[in-house]
Amino acid sequence: MSRSTADSASSVPLPTPKERRRLREALALSEEEVADAMGVTRATVRSWETGRSAPRGRKREAYAKLLGTPGPTDLVRPGAEPPAEPRAQTEEHSQQPQPQASGNVRPRAAVKRAAKPPRAPSPAPAISPGPARKGPSKPPERLRPVAAEAPAEPAAPAEPAAPAGPAQPPALTPEEAFDALYAYAAPGLVHQTYLLTGRRRLSREAVESAFHHAWQRWPEVAVDADPVGWVRATAYEYALSPWHRFRRAHRHPDAPPTEANRRALLGALLELPPSYRRTVLLYDGLGLDLPETAAETEASTPAAANRLLHARAVLGRRIPELAEPEALHRCLSALVAEAPTATLLPARAVRAGSERRTRGWTRAVLGVTAALIVVTGFTAATAPTRYIPVNAPGEAVDGVPVRGGPQKLGPEDLELRDKLRAEPNPGPERLVPAVG
Repeated sequence: MSRSTADSASSVPLPTPKERRRLREALALSEEEVADAMGVTRATVRSWETGRSAPRGRKREAYAKLLGTPGPTDLVRPGAEPPAEPRAQTEEHSQQPQPQASGNVRPRAAVKRAAKPPRAPSPAPAISPGPARKGPSKPPERLRPVAAEAPAEPAAPAEPAAPAGPAQPPALTPEEAFDALYAYAAPGLVHQTYLLTGRRRLSREAVESAFHHAWQRWPEVAVDADPVGWVRATAYEYALSPWHRFRRAHRHPDAPPTEANRRALLGALLELPPSYRRTVLLYDGLGLDLPETAAETEASTPAAANRLLHARAVLGRRIPELAEPEALHRCLSALVAEAPTATLLPARAVRAGSERRTRGWTRAVLGVTAALIVVTGFTAATAPTRYIPVNAPGEAVDGVPVRGGPQKLGPEDLELRDKLRAEPNPGPERLVPAVG
């Protein structure tokens, strides 16, 4: 493969990680089938769909064709003849699911199989009777800086000048784009997080922490297709963390509301497990469809469907008026759409707090690294260069006979011996018989 071909394959645009999973499930393909078709493992496909990694080279081009994204060979260059086959038919063939193959299939074979007639998709998990798509909860436009359009070349004198298009909006700086996203999404996210946790202080803390992370990763958030969903997922993860139960301020929920209906619904929601509570709020409260709900909760679509059915059953038993999915959807939508009353910090303070936290963590990491370097150097400088064995003191062992021979005299024995030698015998003199 030449260098130009490799560069064109590496520049193939891919959807966002969340969109990759949605396209795969829309094609009724499992992770194993995509892995077999691409010649990779299932863990690699999961990394592609979570954003931890991305395919490269020919695999990137084949993966884009499998998901229905046009590759570099599908684009018509200036001055080239358009392909004989209509573009719509090419896209229709490129979006069809692939049959399962062996693990040694090359990307070229996977692309060829994408043009085969489609097979009947497997039925999706039944959520019956359930409300249909309630409408998107995403912002109407992407909150990211808009590049100014390059000026068009002047037309030839013989041809009439083309009419001027609509005026482009002024480019937004990263600070302005972040402030717009914060003003648009933060109040509603605080209210939604309160419905998940029942704690107002924790909900404000979770949303502020989510926007701290968003500002730290703003180049990634700014180009995301759904920046509100990115911040919402981060806030939900922080709010539903089980470690908050060890904090005294967040150990118990706040006082329930005074209205009987809202108090009953909020109490029933808080009795659900966190994952079930989050699923029913996203699907019936915010209006996300099932694949988007499964992708945001990091679960498979069947698992998200089962959680939704279980949550509806529990809420229907607690509140008989909400046994029907339509009634539950109306009540949750009205509860989510209430005007938030939380008082939030200004966007500038949130950005300053995020930058201050980043500087603090950086200094802490640098300080710990410097301390480790100093300790390591001191240890290396003061460590002995050779091993000196230590003689252990002797100990008395039971059952072993005493060593024979005269024992070594101690200090007291030596003192007594010297005293006996120096002093005469005070007793009577010995009678020595005389020899006759």
